[in-house]
Amino acid sequence: MLRTAFWCFVTMMVIGLAAAVTARPLIFPSLGPTAIMLFTHPLDRFSSPRHVLLGHFIGAASGYAALAMTGLLGVALSSEVGIPRVVAAAIALALTAGLMLLLDAEHPPAGATTLIVALGILPRLEDFLFLMAAVFVLTLLAFTVNRLNGIRVPVWRPNV
Repeated sequence: MLRTAFWCFVTMMVIGLAAAVTARPLIFPSLGPTAIMLFTHPLDRFSSPRHVLLGHFIGAASGYAALAMTGLLGVALSSEVGIPRVVAAAIALALTAGLMLLLDAEHPPAGATTLIVALGILPRLEDFLFLMAAVFVLTLLAFTVNRLNGIRVPVWRPNV
């Protein structure tokens, strides 16, 4: 328990401080459940680097595709969620679920990533690069920490 809590704290501090220094969207809600999965169940299929990286990539890309389809690309979330935003969220989640299953890359927190994008929290296409950079850094940190602690985390594909 302490190990998981400690490393979740450290990784969010590293990514959060990078976000603060660069003023870029490097920290976002779905990183939390990803960190918990990576440190609590590092050998789980959904925690493999392949599932984490591809899952978030699919989620974010689906979110931006849904924003483009509904004319909301670049439009930030407002206090009123209208029908176009609801449609974007539904399209994004459906695309994410379907593509993750099709590509054997399920990672449940990516369902939150797609909604973060589709709801307009990270609406600009350039945000995609920062989002994926944060996922990559978290995955790399968790991989390194887990390997240093003797946990044989797979390099890419899950063990099961």
